[in-house]
Amino acid sequence: MSDEHGFSTRAIHAGQEADALTGAVVTPIYQVSTYKQDGIGGFRSGYEYSRSANPTRTALEECIAALEGGSRGFAFASGLAGQDTVARALLVPGDHVVVPNDAYGGTYRYFNKVAGPQGIEHSIANMGDVEAVRAAIRPGQTKMVWVETPTNPLLGIADIEAIAGIAHEAGAVLVVDNTFATAYLQSPLALGADIVTHSTTKYSGGHSDVVGGAVVTAKTVTVPGYEDAEERIAFHQNSIGGVAGPFDSWLTLRGLKTLGIRMERHCDNAEKVVEFLEGHEGVSQVLYPGLPGHANHDVAARQMKRFGGMVSFRLRRGEDAAVKTCAAVSLWTLGESLGGVESLIEHPGRMTHASVAGTELEVPADLIRLSVGIEDVDDLIADLREVLDIHG
Repeated sequence: MSDEHGFSTRAIHAGQEADALTGAVVTPIYQVSTYKQDGIGGFRSGYEYSRSANPTRTALEECIAALEGGSRGFAFASGLAGQDTVARALLVPGDHVVVPNDAYGGTYRYFNKVAGPQGIEHSIANMGDVEAVRAAIRPGQTKMVWVETPTNPLLGIADIEAIAGIAHEAGAVLVVDNTFATAYLQSPLALGADIVTHSTTKYSGGHSDVVGGAVVTAKTVTVPGYEDAEERIAFHQNSIGGVAGPFDSWLTLRGLKTLGIRMERHCDNAEKVVEFLEGHEGVSQVLYPGLPGHANHDVAARQMKRFGGMVSFRLRRGEDAAVKTCAAVSLWTLGESLGGVESLIEHPGRMTHASVAGTELEVPADLIRLSVGIEDVDDLIADLREVLDIHG
């Protein structure tokens, strides 16, 4: 599958040739643990044991690598399993990582509570401020810069190209969590990133029925000492074993086929929800990269195709109003996660980001996060209006 093919063409066909045995147009679910060998050490098509490789997982890995424009893809049982594998493959005790001050709570928890006790140090930086990232670098010690853009849940935007330059100048690899934007809206590897990660649970799967993660490496990593990043990640994926199962891989592949058209609808709906929220007197601030008043709107407009389906906003009446609003909606579903076809609402301070309370990553108590789904947007707005008119 050529990089010159369009996004949705790659999503439907990359790694997913018709089944050689039956001609099935959908990749089969190879629900198998082991494979018959053609003689000792004679692995048929390279398959020996499904922790090491599975045809359904291979199809997913090839597809997501094609969508990101990378060299090789790796599929995991969760986004955090992929992040852990990247860190273990590329970092050693004494190394230092720069982490966003608005990172996904699970990412911060990993570096703070898991990697930290194992000797991996980290500092927090505002990734929306290029000079703040530069200041957080420890010469000779910083080996990785970890970026989310847009961030979760404050929708901050990082300049991937500029930060790639800073990281590479310092001898560090740049890892970009592309979960919120997806490969449809943003191409970090083309902007200089070395590695892209995803929670495929979110938009990639798209239907709230599968948990998974993915990692994609750039076609060329030139950071000294990390030129073999792809091989190291592959070795650790097999050695650690937190891989995506065949059925989970199949579900994610199914989701990727419609990612392009779903993201267009997510963006359409989000823009209309933002317009409504901007006009509601109970809302004190709307956080969305598509707004001209967003701190890094120009960066988002330059590196993203559109601005995504995630929206956060704050209420003038504070935390109690935010909690009541989340509980009172009827069409929006109160729940964690994001990126599914259904619209979700949550209170980050008490839900997804409770683990960062009391830290530099603590989020405002009056903040509400929306994952805008693909329902009829007039219905979504009517539900929000009814609740905000009472509690907002």
